Amino acid sequence: MSNQFTLLTYRRFLPFFLTQMLGAFNDNVFKQSLIMALAFQGSSWTTLSSSTLTNLSAGLFILPFFLFSATAGQLSDHGDKARIIRWIKLSEVLIMLLASAGYLLHHLYLLLTALFLMGSHSTFFGPAKYAILPQVLSESELVGGNALVETGTSMAILIGSSLGGILLADTALSTLCSTLLGIALTGWLCSLWIPSVTTAATHSPMTRNPWIASCESIRFARRHPELWYVLIGSSWFWFFGATLLTQIPSFCHQVLHTGEHAVTLLLSLFSIGIALGSLLCERFSRHHIEPGLVPLGLTGLVLGSVLLYFFATPTPAGTPLGIPLLGSVLFTGFCAGVYIVPLYAFMQHRSPAGHRSGVIAANNILNALFMVGSALVAILFLGPLGGSIRGLFLLNGLGTLLLGLFLLRRQPMYGQRCLLLLRGQSTSIVPEVAE
Repeated sequence: MSNQFTLLTYRRFLPFFLTQMLGAFNDNVFKQSLIMALAFQGSSWTTLSSSTLTNLSAGLFILPFFLFSATAGQLSDHGDKARIIRWIKLSEVLIMLLASAGYLLHHLYLLLTALFLMGSHSTFFGPAKYAILPQVLSESELVGGNALVETGTSMAILIGSSLGGILLADTALSTLCSTLLGIALTGWLCSLWIPSVTTAATHSPMTRNPWIASCESIRFARRHPELWYVLIGSSWFWFFGATLLTQIPSFCHQVLHTGEHAVTLLLSLFSIGIALGSLLCERFSRHHIEPGLVPLGLTGLVLGSVLLYFFATPTPAGTPLGIPLLGSVLFTGFCAGVYIVPLYAFMQHRSPAGHRSGVIAANNILNALFMVGSALVAILFLGPLGGSIRGLFLLNGLGTLLLGLFLLRRQPMYGQRCLLLLRGQSTSIVPEVAE
């Protein structure tokens, strides 16, 4: 195979790629349009404040990851992942019908219910999405496939968020609803072309209790240290990203004294950086899974955080954004892409086939915990501790440095393979772990 883009010519990958990208796209069109609606029209629908509605919405979307991730992982491990994806995409069409009714009727609780269901949709889609890749891609294709998935997701988030705001502000609600339904239907049609895959043999029965299922998923991952530390590392990606991206609007307003266009520019640069870093992982790793990229990505995230601290200085209103600041955001996103792609590929490759979705479900639970943790740290640092947004960027880098040292101590292989990679001596890793 010459490069990762060749995968887009294969039926075993292209329909899946389009399905997951359209799902992320629709997810963000809906979420951003709802955020805008709550901010500008929520007062006419309810007596709750806009800040309360925003926090309630964030909580409703992330709650299903705690409630249903383990169940979603078990379901994916016990069934044909392609068939599961098709049913999940069909449910998205029904959810968008509910959301459309909420918009057209100006019914807040229908919209919030649809948001919770979209969070549930993403919860069940995640394990099947990531666990199907090792079944349809070879080890030499896995890094490239994950790079394309991360790139497609980053671009879908960026374009979807922009489109959601535009549709709500500049078009009729019927146009917004038609767009949401059209994207969902297109995603479902693409999913029909995903080839069926064999169900991996698993000896674990389905657990009905979500809490017990969650504990079992995490307990299984902890029994395999190399998987457990991959989960910790990948969850830090979400902590780092959530901390940075959540603060960008306030950072632009309070520090840079700029408006919405600056927010869009910085978010776009970060997303483009992730896409570029993800796509170059295949070349950096020479077409095989390379954990040695993880220390390089972490080092870049630390450096990017320091650069953001120094270049994110207060500026007079109306001053254009400086090249050093723009470059720092792009560089930080690039290193995030270099960091996360090998972790996902390594997680998929080394997870036992019969428990792969369960491991990914455990990862989703940890991701949600880390994102909640990032919000709590930000609230504490910027509130009672009296810190600044620039200081929070630096604290984010310090946390990344400590995580890197922790991972290198617990998993020396990362550092060893990084040195081999820098010397041009890296080779393919050993096969996946046993059941």
